[in-house]
Amino acid sequence: MALLTAGGAGYAQFITVLLVFVVVLGITALTTRWIANYQKQQSMNENVQVIETTRIANNKYIQIVRAGEKYMVIAVCKDTVTMLGEIPKEQIKEGGCGHNSGFREIFDKAMRKSGTAREEPKENQLHDKE
Repeated sequence: MALLTAGGAGYAQFITVLLVFVVVLGITALTTRWIANYQKQQSMNENVQVIETTRIANNKYIQIVRAGEKYMVIAVCKDTVTMLGEIPKEQIKEGGCGHNSGFREIFDKAMRKSGTAREEPKENQLHDKE
């Protein structure tokens, strides 16, 4: 005597596959987070930091790099890196969308530039609609 009908077996199989999928997804998320933290710790250093990067052509970039207390401008190409010169510390404008900006800050800035920023309803507008 079978306790599960054909339809009930299909639902049980669907729930089992869904649970396995959720478990695999969770393991993947945890592994990705662990690898990201590991790589962040490996690349953390206090003496060398890329301040800004600008693309000038395909596979060609100009970067402002801080090495110790000096700021340098370098050209990065496919096979070469060339030092273009040094910049006095006083002329450096740090800020904007740097490496330390969070996703929310970058997203909000991009939304403001595109003009599609979501406006929060004001308190008096809520009362007017009621």
